[in-house]
Amino acid sequence: MSAQVVRRDVVVASLADLAQRERIVVDVDGTELGLYFHAEQVRAWYNVCPHQGGPVCQGKIMPRTVQLVRGEGGLKSGGPGFHPTDRNIVCPWHGFEFDILTGKHPADQRVGLRPARVRVDGDDVIVTI
Repeated sequence: MSAQVVRRDVVVASLADLAQRERIVVDVDGTELGLYFHAEQVRAWYNVCPHQGGPVCQGKIMPRTVQLVRGEGGLKSGGPGFHPTDRNIVCPWHGFEFDILTGKHPADQRVGLRPARVRVDGDDVIVTI
């Protein structure tokens, strides 16, 4: 007979606080989660990088790097630049990057952060663990 997994909802932050700070890392019964507010959306990711298990949610939040292209006289590289709105979470251990909203690695969409179920009720940010 297999053990039944009991899930529960836990209020982990206020939406106002999360919106102001953009990121909050919380510990819920020994499980660390990173909560993010970006583009009017809330996301929650387990604080474990799929590369080597680093504390990914404690890394920097950076604009997504893009390769600028100039069209004058054919396509020419304008060098690297930054996307005006897209943000990546950068793991502090080895610099692996993940889209803040999708959790996916920009170069390999098969690699990504593990999502946690999150919802907003009024001003409460609630995760299901």
